[in-house]
Amino acid sequence: MISRSYTNLLDLASGNFLGQPNEHKRLPRVMTVAGVISELDDEQANSVASDVQSSVIQDRIIIVANQLPVKAKRRPDNKGWSFSWDDDSLLLQLKDGLPEDLEVLYVGSLNVDVDPSEQDDVSQLLLDRFKCVPAFLPPDIFTKFYHGFCKQHLWPLFHYMLPFSANHGCRFDRSLWEAYVAANKIFYQRVIEVINPEDDYVWIHDYHLMVLPTFLRRRFNRLRMGFFLHSPFPSSEIYRTSPVREEILKALLNSDLIGFHTFDYARHFLSCCSRMLGLDYQSKRGYIGLEYYGRTIGIKIMPVGIHMGQIQSALRLADKEWRVGELKQQFEGKTVLLGVDDMDVFKGVNLKFLAMEQMLKQHPKWQGRAVLIQITNPTRGKGKDLEEIEVEIQASCKRINETFGQPGYEPIVFIDRPVSISERVAYYTVAECVVVTAVRDGMNLIPYEYIVCRHGVPESDSSSESSGPKKSMLVVSEFIGCSPSLSGAIRVNPWNIEATAEAMSDAISMADAEKQLRHEKHYRYVSTHDVAYWSRSFFQDMERTCKDHFRRRCWGIGLSFGFRVVALDPNFRKLSIDHIVSVYLRSKNRAILLDYDGTIMPQTSHNKTPSAEVISIINTLSGDPKNTVFVVSGRGKDSLSKWFSPCKKLGIAAEHGYFIRWSSNDEWEVCGHNSEFGWKEMAEPVMQLYTEATDGSSIESKESALVWHHRDADLGFGSSQAKEMLDHLESVLANEPVAVKAGQFIVEVKPQGVSKGLVGEKIFTTMSEKGKQADFVLCIGDDRSDEEMFEIISSAISSGILSSRTIVFACTVGQKPSKAKYYLDDPAEVLLMLKGLAEASDPEPFTDSESEGTL
Repeated sequence: MISRSYTNLLDLASGNFLGQPNEHKRLPRVMTVAGVISELDDEQANSVASDVQSSVIQDRIIIVANQLPVKAKRRPDNKGWSFSWDDDSLLLQLKDGLPEDLEVLYVGSLNVDVDPSEQDDVSQLLLDRFKCVPAFLPPDIFTKFYHGFCKQHLWPLFHYMLPFSANHGCRFDRSLWEAYVAANKIFYQRVIEVINPEDDYVWIHDYHLMVLPTFLRRRFNRLRMGFFLHSPFPSSEIYRTSPVREEILKALLNSDLIGFHTFDYARHFLSCCSRMLGLDYQSKRGYIGLEYYGRTIGIKIMPVGIHMGQIQSALRLADKEWRVGELKQQFEGKTVLLGVDDMDVFKGVNLKFLAMEQMLKQHPKWQGRAVLIQITNPTRGKGKDLEEIEVEIQASCKRINETFGQPGYEPIVFIDRPVSISERVAYYTVAECVVVTAVRDGMNLIPYEYIVCRHGVPESDSSSESSGPKKSMLVVSEFIGCSPSLSGAIRVNPWNIEATAEAMSDAISMADAEKQLRHEKHYRYVSTHDVAYWSRSFFQDMERTCKDHFRRRCWGIGLSFGFRVVALDPNFRKLSIDHIVSVYLRSKNRAILLDYDGTIMPQTSHNKTPSAEVISIINTLSGDPKNTVFVVSGRGKDSLSKWFSPCKKLGIAAEHGYFIRWSSNDEWEVCGHNSEFGWKEMAEPVMQLYTEATDGSSIESKESALVWHHRDADLGFGSSQAKEMLDHLESVLANEPVAVKAGQFIVEVKPQGVSKGLVGEKIFTTMSEKGKQADFVLCIGDDRSDEEMFEIISSAISSGILSSRTIVFACTVGQKPSKAKYYLDDPAEVLLMLKGLAEASDPEPFTDSESEGTL
């Protein structure tokens, strides 16, 4: 039995549970590699990069989705299967936008059960003829994966439906989550059987496979990988209710590019990343990027389109012409409104019926004249909620038809069966207006199809669609993905029955000239933003996002869903203690600059007083006559001088260098150009205003600076207030000799010309003037202010303050992008390194009185 508190994803996913087979015959590879297939089993997934060398130069894309774009049916003699392309599949249609020389391979499941004895033959057939690789899910895993976790947890969650009671929705079941992970593992196994990791792109589709990126990234750190979510992404208040919220977020962040239909969906995702993972995004030249351990993950906002060729082909079909004539005769003298929806609790079909009923009540002129044709595709899910909504829809339809029906007239024509695309096109052709009242829908392409069908086939001048003005009208819910792109549609809140009824009446009452203008505007957009445009745009962004993959050094770190790849500059490496000690021993004049918080004192520590070990190490280092040691901190001089009072020879630069002292016997020097602080009287009231309005924020007053802290405030609100305050203060203090800067959970106002970089420059210059030019420089820090010290070192060498022969160790704390060339993982490693230097030091003798001092 699997432990409910498992921690390791690979232990879970490689286990034999829920009937998952341990072994299966693999497909022959579609690449040439050295070695055997078993070497690519994920038990060896701790490799940091692929060693597989491709023999194929040409790029290829592997498209992974829950279902393959093929139809399968049993042969009449019951011996084997026959397969054909599914022309309605988006996965097949998106090929039109990809480069012609880009080979496309598909990985996904089939919509039929294939006996295990036939799976190898079916796999080979699909690979040879369709370039498809099937993932066969055992029935018990499939049921819990698809009908369980996908449809009972993810689908309702992403559509804003929470299981407040056992009778409404399915409570979280960890066994369903385990099946979801196991199913994603099976898809992963099929991908790695055919992948060329150095040459291939991988494009993963939809919520069924949201943890697949972690599997693939763990195995191939530099794999070029994109993910597109075809459903809505809920607001953080909804998403945070999921017990596996962070696991899914972190898995998605192993992609290089994450795509959404609308900005709202992307904004909700970014808000979740900010609130739960502390990640901020940046927008640069129109592209949104999310920084994650040195990798920039692209956020793509692009609604999918329709396949123009498919719709226009359906328009040309002869049986459509026959069906159009039949429908025109059936609804002669009537104004037709049309709805086309899946049987789903979120499609709002019953709300549409109630709006139709309200329209007939409010506007009796439409009784006997207006007809709502509702085509409802069969349900793809299961559950009590679906059964209840079906009963409710049938009851509403029956009641409305009984109330407003007349001989030869029914206000609602309910078609509860599958409808072919050609028949659907015929209904589009006769409809004056399409009505979509979904309460939540990822995209919904029905309005796009309707617009194209009402426009007709351009080159077919003799067709009925091409004669007369082209006009169409749309009433669409504001909660569907296509709504923002249809600016000429009448947008409604489907929960407001009266307003929806008015919108439907207005749509069919509108003047033809206005309908024509709105139609032309919509058609220009839909015809140019088709599925090919969408896939081309996504692939181009994936190429752009991944262009530096093979230039950067990558490390895979973390267990389970905490796994992520750290991508760093090729020259960035961990500081070797043995190496720095050997250089330290050979040097004569050393400059050592140490940040305090986050460097020698952990950020998470509540007691910020340095330990006896820290005092001892720094005392030993500063006591060596060859050393000039400084603690360079943003903290005030009083606290720093008190904490480090035992270290008589230690230099301290407080408040980012506004105050500087070379030893405990020296007086504090003021390094700022201005000692007037009248600006505080202007800045503090502004900060006080935001503090009163932002719960959890506070003001720290230093001698030379004012700092507004919002670490304990609401993450989103605190950040928003900080940005607003930054603009406010810059405006108020525009003519004052101060700098206003934002940092990590702070906004700081300090005098101009004060920075840690200038402290470093002053120390190096003073040493050089005294004839003790540094031949060894160690500079360690952990945040943005310390980057100024790292940056000044390069200019100090070029200006001659430091010799070109000076050996520099600029070191940041934590593996992250930095101007430093070295890193140590945490303050514990920093102390270990400093201890190594202290043990190699030769402190000069000092008296007992000099060493006295208590903390």
